[in-house]
Amino acid sequence: MSSAYTRTGTRRTPGTSPRRERAPRPGLLRLPTVGIDIGGTKIAAGVVDGEGRILEQVRTETPDRSKSPKVVEDTITELVLHLADRHDVHAVGIGAAGFVDADRARVLFAPHLSWRNEPLRDALSSRLRLPVVVENDANAAAWAEWRFGAGAGTDQLVMVNLGTGIGGAIVRDGRLERGRYGMAGEFGHMTVVPGGHRCPCGNRGCWEQYSSGNALVREARELAAAESPVAQPLLDRVGGDVAAITGPLVTEAAQQGDSVAVELLQEVGHWLGLGIANLAAALDPERFVIGGGVSAAGELLIGPAREAFRRNLTGRGFRPEAEIVLARLGNEAGLVGAADLARQVARRFRTVKRSRVERRR
Repeated sequence: MSSAYTRTGTRRTPGTSPRRERAPRPGLLRLPTVGIDIGGTKIAAGVVDGEGRILEQVRTETPDRSKSPKVVEDTITELVLHLADRHDVHAVGIGAAGFVDADRARVLFAPHLSWRNEPLRDALSSRLRLPVVVENDANAAAWAEWRFGAGAGTDQLVMVNLGTGIGGAIVRDGRLERGRYGMAGEFGHMTVVPGGHRCPCGNRGCWEQYSSGNALVREARELAAAESPVAQPLLDRVGGDVAAITGPLVTEAAQQGDSVAVELLQEVGHWLGLGIANLAAALDPERFVIGGGVSAAGELLIGPAREAFRRNLTGRGFRPEAEIVLARLGNEAGLVGAADLARQVARRFRTVKRSRVERRR
């Protein structure tokens, strides 16, 4: 194994749900599959069994965005081959940030990589001689939470991932709702403040500009840069370096009782609840699952979100209210979900051998 890879341990079996988007044949239910989660800085790959358990996981750095798509394909291929040396894997699922077409074959646009209308499924399946499924990373995470995590047992689920921005996904009656063109769930780019903060998408006032990791950091840094005395405890934590203020640092400060950090998370939670109320009006799900790095704040975030949700819910007081819960699977959700979705197209293969793979070096 390359020294660039980092192995991580297995995790405990989460709760299960018997429903699947499409039921595999009985003999395929337990076949191990590989899930790949492609992030901005790391690529994680893991072998996942039919109960959502990660049997083995490896990580490596994401190739620089300026490099060609082939470099990323080479990295994914090596990770799969490394895992296939010790596990009899039968399909590969890729969770990628960006727009994935409705056929789950092409990455139309990836913000962290040089993928533009990239035929990733066919490129990898021809090299690995395995079925490959490409899925949006938020969809993969939502699927994992519905199958094995906080969404188990529900019929209608909406997941909201608060990271750098906001990702989202919908599971309805045991199926992922991808939309006609495969791009459903881009909740972060709903306009909530017309003419508001500029968003990298090109618009102004997008939801993720008010309820995300970037929003939390922006507000904290602006307060500190204004030399507000209430921000002094945050500045003390970073030696006066405003640029060193991060989302995890604000969350840690809030958990330790820093009043301004608590206030900043309440503000993000308020906007989260407002956006969820809008989603409830449109989609009327049974449960909202909140994931992503910002969700590590727990009740400091979810409590204000629930209050804002109830205040802004259409027909409040005269209708059932959706649950708002924290995700359970953490950073592994995308990997587990991608592997489970790949299981639907798995077929029995002999163990993949390196000699069967075209290197294309």
